[in-house]
Amino acid sequence: MLNGIPLHWFLLVAAALFCLGLFGALARKNAIAVLMGVELMLNAVNINLLAFWRYVNPAGTGGLAFTAFVFIVAAAEAAVGLALIISVYRNTQSIDPEKLDQMKL
Repeated sequence: MLNGIPLHWFLLVAAALFCLGLFGALARKNAIAVLMGVELMLNAVNINLLAFWRYVNPAGTGGLAFTAFVFIVAAAEAAVGLALIISVYRNTQSIDPEKLDQMKL
């Protein structure tokens, strides 16, 4: 137990956050909301990584390294995703992902 909080509480919070992110990524018609849903899912993964690292091997640094890697991937995903959204908006005047049915705009 970490300060009296059992591991399954962290896992439940991460699962709830992942489900919210999945719903946000699949149900939204706004590309920015889809990116926010993906970010929520990546944060849920980070909670799981840190919880397991702390409960299984707190002396090692593997959990922190994986979490830092996920943060780097999330930052790159946000930068590339927003650049794509801006490019699509300039060409179509819309950020609705369902309207993007052609590869070439």
